[in-house]
Amino acid sequence: MASDGANVLQAGRDLTVHVTRRRAVPAMESVSAPRSAGRIPVVPGLFVGRDRELARLAEAVAGSGRAAVVAVHGLGGVGKSTLAARFAASHAEAFGFVWWVTADSPAALDAGLAGLAAAVAPETAGLPPEERVELGTRWLATHDEWLLVLDNLTAPADAAGLLSRVRTGTVLITSRLGRGWRGVETVVLDALHPAEAVRLLTGLVRAEWPDADLADADALCAELGWLPLAVEQAAAYLAQARVTPATYLDLLARYPARMFSATAEGGDERRTAARVWRVTLDRLADTPLAGHVLRVLAWWAPEAVPRTLLAGLADEPDLVDALGRLAAHSMITLTGTTVTVHRLVQTITRTPDPHDPHRRARSIDVARDTAAAALHAAVLDLNPGLPDDWSHYHVLLPHARALLDRATHDTDTADTCALLHEFGKYLTARGDVTSAVAHLTRAVRSAERALGPDDPRTLRYRNNLAYAHWSAGDHRQAVRLHEANLADTERVLGPDHPDTLTVRNNVAYVHRGTGGLDRAIALHETNLADARRLLGPDHPNTLTIRNNLAGAHHAAGDLARAIPMYEAALADCLRVLGPHHPGTLTARVDLAGAYRAAGDVERAITLFEAVRADCERVLGPDHPDTLVALNNLATAYRSAGRLRRAIRLHEKVLADRGRVLGPDHPDTLASLNNLASTHWSAGDARRAIPLYEAAVAGCERVLGPDHPDTVSYRNNLAGARRAISHP
Repeated sequence: MASDGANVLQAGRDLTVHVTRRRAVPAMESVSAPRSAGRIPVVPGLFVGRDRELARLAEAVAGSGRAAVVAVHGLGGVGKSTLAARFAASHAEAFGFVWWVTADSPAALDAGLAGLAAAVAPETAGLPPEERVELGTRWLATHDEWLLVLDNLTAPADAAGLLSRVRTGTVLITSRLGRGWRGVETVVLDALHPAEAVRLLTGLVRAEWPDADLADADALCAELGWLPLAVEQAAAYLAQARVTPATYLDLLARYPARMFSATAEGGDERRTAARVWRVTLDRLADTPLAGHVLRVLAWWAPEAVPRTLLAGLADEPDLVDALGRLAAHSMITLTGTTVTVHRLVQTITRTPDPHDPHRRARSIDVARDTAAAALHAAVLDLNPGLPDDWSHYHVLLPHARALLDRATHDTDTADTCALLHEFGKYLTARGDVTSAVAHLTRAVRSAERALGPDDPRTLRYRNNLAYAHWSAGDHRQAVRLHEANLADTERVLGPDHPDTLTVRNNVAYVHRGTGGLDRAIALHETNLADARRLLGPDHPNTLTIRNNLAGAHHAAGDLARAIPMYEAALADCLRVLGPHHPGTLTARVDLAGAYRAAGDVERAITLFEAVRADCERVLGPDHPDTLVALNNLATAYRSAGRLRRAIRLHEKVLADRGRVLGPDHPDTLASLNNLASTHWSAGDARRAIPLYEAAVAGCERVLGPDHPDTVSYRNNLAGARRAISHP
């Protein structure tokens, strides 16, 4: 009887003992790899460009002993594997043995090393995988003149153990990770040069469709950001579907989610830009803020996004970490002050896809509204009328325009409306009145929907839209909008609200400019009395209204009343605002104009010269108000008969206005007329005529044939022609 727990040998059964004989493990140090054992993947398609990067790789691996460890890193889809395969194929003879490992996980790296052992020593094929990994590593460590490619390595740490043991040969790594390569030479791979991207697209399509119409290939490649993977994806689609680049662009615009995922028959659906970048974001899932930051960045311009725009998204340490991880995985490029994102990354990131957890429609909408709020916050403390702030607007303008172009009107929020309004005022001040009218029109329409037609912000936006129309020379529309807005502002806010005073002042101003002087004077007088009562006599708005009332009397020809009012207003501006305040500069220009109109030309010239110098110093030489001062100075010299000086100044004003405001701006057209009139005053009607003709043609095109300026310039042209015909 067997004891408890002992092995029992049952009677009546045969006992067979199996003995497994272990294979002899070769000494890997003495194993030479047959050249035929090496492997390099065949990269389908066409290889273009990359001469500089190939040269850098060749330089990095030149020499003896441990040639190099080189990491090629860049955005997913930029062509890192293609570059590595090209390099390996062209240098296979020099290395003697090339082994390619897909290293996108530790398990895949181990499988590649195990495969290497079996390739150089086939008798190891039956050994356990972990033993073959060790043998493959030992072979690399005891041989040189080999090239090992670790493709798509997730992180440097995944290869740290291998590199610590292997000190000979050459290791070429490709990775999306751009950080952490200590002691490893790196090569950054960016998108193709535009001409190379077009050559890639053209070559791939014509290989299957020789007579393809590839007009607009450059536009398509630009839309794809010259990214090789996206260009290859588009080329395969064009060749299969027999469609033109223009058709593909149209499909991209109308069906972006489908087109970014579309592959040709037999293509790898995992090898699309959308799927490649989803893998990267999956790896960042432990930093959820990274995805949100990328979605916000997708709404702005791709280059030079100020990092300060992102400051309100999260606490600084969390934001720095999210940006750092995105940059490390090549999804963005960072400097100390800016962020850059590939334009196709932006396009795909803001394209909803219900199958991609990083591109949920709701998350994209939240990011859009966050992007608008961040831009609005960035301009809250800026003044579009102050040139000192223009550099800040200039930096932000590309990002505002990108957001506004990419977002539809029906999604505009209160922040978007405020952003449109602020940049509309800035563009008006800079003389880009066409863009200003477009921004402010959208601000008003969106505010009427999002805030309501009687919201004070909506009324304010209407006021500035009317002013932009006035600046653009559309005086009839400006008067109509200002009158309607005054009625609504008085109804909603009451007659004593500060905004009502502002609107009433503007209504009076446009009536003065269109000849409605009785209405203008009455409105200014009412407004001045209300401003003194409500704001006080020294309030800047009260001072402006006083100066404008003097201007209305000036326009009516009552210089005896206007000049003392101008002088008193200027004295108070100097006392309250100081000599360099824009309001003071305006009062000085207006007073000088009144002196000229009254025949006191030399006094006007002295004042114009002084204020012109101050405008250039305070506002800058290109500020529209500076150009007004210079124009008025030139006109004063003409009135004084100093025509040579007047011509030189008018030529400068014309050149500057054409450069700053554009050739079709009403002020530029006025400068054409003024220069022509000065030449005519000098007796040179032949030189005046082409200038008058250009002014008339521009006014007819921009302002219309019946606009007062058009009629005036046309009369001047007729007079000059008569002078030629009847000397």
